[in-house]
Amino acid sequence: MSNHEAQFLLHAYRPSGRDANDPAMAEALAQAQNDPALRAWFQRQQAHDAAVSEKLIALAPPAGLRDAILAGARAGGNARQARPSWTRSLFFAIAASIALVLSVTAWWWFAPTPGQTLDQFAVNYVSHGFRLEKRDADVEVLKTWLAQQGGPMPRSIPAELERLQALGCRTVKFDEHSVSLVCFERGGKEYHVFVARRDELPADRSPRGPAMFVSHNHVVASWSDPKNYYVLVTDASREAVEQIL
Repeated sequence: MSNHEAQFLLHAYRPSGRDANDPAMAEALAQAQNDPALRAWFQRQQAHDAAVSEKLIALAPPAGLRDAILAGARAGGNARQARPSWTRSLFFAIAASIALVLSVTAWWWFAPTPGQTLDQFAVNYVSHGFRLEKRDADVEVLKTWLAQQGGPMPRSIPAELERLQALGCRTVKFDEHSVSLVCFERGGKEYHVFVARRDELPADRSPRGPAMFVSHNHVVASWSDPKNYYVLVTDASREAVEQIL
């Protein structure tokens, strides 16, 4: 079973845990326990599902909706007259539920990413999930695009890292400062490089560095040059990171 197939099954896993003993889920759950990237995705998915479920449980249907539905069903030959009242109520109840789900989903994707320092922010940002704004396999094209967006220029990305397959980039905000993000891939593992200007980040917001550690099932490495801070976040192994830095 591939991770994609496991994710397809786990999308149906209820946050209450009632599916833990479902034979149809067994292989996907086992894979989520053994694969760090899939486990991190599953934890995020469960947190999102739990948040949506909590909001839906708290949703109260319009007063008298049940009685209106039953009255409409009993009306028989007069159903055509009774229908407008309860169908409107039902429509508004469904619309309210959809709006609530959409608002919770929007909160999940667009809520500010927390982090006291740049490296903490970078780990949380990757774990939270994101979309690239510019996709291209040419690093120089990505650098040019970032410069046009006012993002810090990643001048000193290690040569071995630049030899990986580039995926794309985007700009993000950390503590109201522009940060560039360039993404690479090799062997199914993604490498996310965050770049921030040294002269913009105060000492208590700057990353630990040079350093390498593990957080939220990701390997994190940080370093700097005279102009920029760099933070690398990846689901690859520590040994793989050491080979390219």
